[in-house]
Amino acid sequence: MDGRIVSMRPTPFSVSGNSFSIHEWRGSGPATLHVHHSDDEAWHVLDGELTFRYTDRTENVGPGTTVFVPAGMPHTYTAGPGARYLIVLTPRITALISALQSDHDPAHQNDIYRRFDSELLE
Repeated sequence: MDGRIVSMRPTPFSVSGNSFSIHEWRGSGPATLHVHHSDDEAWHVLDGELTFRYTDRTENVGPGTTVFVPAGMPHTYTAGPGARYLIVLTPRITALISALQSDHDPAHQNDIYRRFDSELLE
């Protein structure tokens, strides 16, 4: 893929390479703490507010803030009204999200997370 500038409006931004992808998203993550054992994840808030919950604390972040969660760190997040952000995902986390979106049966979630070297903690 060659370097390029991509307009972020009016359609959501989304680009994928070999080692990571960046997507403009809205909405919250999973409701429970989870961990990706081998993959880092990052968010950059464009509008609104995200609330991140870790095992030992909660933090609210607003526009212009970037949050990096290294592999092995339990986390989850919720998006406030009107929140818009960029999320940086590895191919394994992208595949995890795709699998979760394809199978909404709560009884399968633990197995799906494990298949992608991740784990639900609650």
